[in-house]
Amino acid sequence: MLVKWMRCTVVDRRGFERGQRKWAGLLGEPGFRGQGGGWSRTRPGVAHLVTFWESRSFYDSFMARSHDRLAAAQMGTYTNEQTLLFEHEFDVKVGFRPVFEEADVLRLAHCQVRADRVDHFTLMQEKVWNPAMAGSPGMLRGLLGRAPGEEFLILSMWQSAAERGKYRPERLERLALRAQTEADVRSVTGDVADLEPSWTV
Repeated sequence: MLVKWMRCTVVDRRGFERGQRKWAGLLGEPGFRGQGGGWSRTRPGVAHLVTFWESRSFYDSFMARSHDRLAAAQMGTYTNEQTLLFEHEFDVKVGFRPVFEEADVLRLAHCQVRADRVDHFTLMQEKVWNPAMAGSPGMLRGLLGRAPGEEFLILSMWQSAAERGKYRPERLERLALRAQTEADVRSVTGDVADLEPSWTV
């Protein structure tokens, strides 16, 4: 499965949200699995969208045929667009499905991993981070995605902000020490978004 993550700074909120409704047209596209997104909690005006496709070939076909027509409704409503593509490596928890209905919060962590530590990083995601996240109250589902090279996305969906708050900083520090995250990772950037139900396709 291919995961597309887009983030942008919205300059015309009403126009952007109106244009976002046009993406319902994705429903007829071959290979389309789901789309959702919302507003950043920490960066005013920043929107995050994630879209799931069965494969890169379905996505490329969509980009060549229908993308520009659907995107036209949002032209001029945002700046600073950044789009990244990741291939699904494995699930966080079990049985990942690209559905957003029960989720309130989307967490995105973008990791640049040292080339000689990629195998260790993925092993620690599987053996340390994955069980810890899976056992956190309110955590619904997630995945680890990989871009060419040493770039990874950890995406997780949560039931509510309050539940995600139980995933406490001191626990994160203990897990990071155990997983040797500092040795594996050159940089981590990310965000937490409040999902907008009207953006779900």
